[in-house]
Amino acid sequence: MGGNFPALLVQLQADLPSLISALGETVLLSVIITINGLIGGLLVFYLTLSNSGVVRKIINGYISIFIGTPLIVFLFLLYYGLPTIGIRLSPFVIAVFGFFLNVSAYNARFLVTAYKGLLPTELEAAKAQGFSRGQIFRLVTAPQVLRLAAPALASQAIQNTKDSSIVFLIQYTEFFAGMQEIAMRSFLFFETYFVTALVYLLLVSVIVLAMRRLERRFTIPGLS
Repeated sequence: MGGNFPALLVQLQADLPSLISALGETVLLSVIITINGLIGGLLVFYLTLSNSGVVRKIINGYISIFIGTPLIVFLFLLYYGLPTIGIRLSPFVIAVFGFFLNVSAYNARFLVTAYKGLLPTELEAAKAQGFSRGQIFRLVTAPQVLRLAAPALASQAIQNTKDSSIVFLIQYTEFFAGMQEIAMRSFLFFETYFVTALVYLLLVSVIVLAMRRLERRFTIPGLS
């Protein structure tokens, strides 16, 4: 079992500027995929309410595909597969796009589940008052399902931060990639990964505190 933390500290001090930059990339990627995933989830959820049975089947198929398969498969498909047909994208673009497709599907599923908890009479009343389909979604449906699904969406935001560590496999230089390089160079595997875990735990703790504040602010009275 490792225990040479002083030696690791020397390595961390030497690589501190690059590690700070890599940590910034992790935070940036996490924020982008969380926001894009929420917007995409709302769009996909809206399409699940389409009057067209064909559209609903296509969207439900999309949700099932991305929920039922590993994210890394799609990242590899984009990173290694697209160049074979002449399309080359940067690791950052691939990471954002791959996560967007994946997270949007999960968020849409959370919103669909929340939608089933709405009272049908509310939607019927909105229709009776002459609201259009778009107005009903924007003014009645979306605000309520977002509040009902807030805990699940918060959990997904946390998952996004943790999952962002896998993008080092497509050569994107973020925090885990930086720490992985230190581990390989110094052979201080236990110490390096232990510190890495602590940093991710700190990031997740900050997100948890922020999400709890948001949940308290937007929780519907009378519902847990």
